Amino acid sequence: QEQLVESGGGLVQAGGSLRLSCVASQSTFSSYNMAWFRQTPGKEREFVAVIRWSKGATFYADSVKGRFTISRDNTKRTTSLQMNNLKPEDTAAYYCAADHDGVGGRSEKDYEWWGQGTQVIVSS
Repeated sequence: QEQLVESGGGLVQAGGSLRLSCVASQSTFSSYNMAWFRQTPGKEREFVAVIRWSKGATFYADSVKGRFTISRDNTKRTTSLQMNNLKPEDTAAYYCAADHDGVGGRSEKDYEWWGQGTQVIVSS
């Protein structure tokens, strides 16, 4: 059973930066598509970014494109989300998710394992 642990959330002013990290427990990490989603109370979980296991291809939600960067380090079983120029509307609980040998898409249904979430609050 894979376990994902996020860290790096916190409180930041608008225009600031945060870096989220997600560490996986299994050595099969290099074959996972890794994604970040976010959720605010009363709303569905929203796709943020994905980095696929094959060739490290990345895809972003339009709302974060140009501001957020997803990356991975297979030697450390870690995926990161660098968030720059943060806006109040980025405030949410952020979750990392893993998909083993799947499509690495934009839907929650594409992912098998989830972290517990880390809170990001952006003040105006």
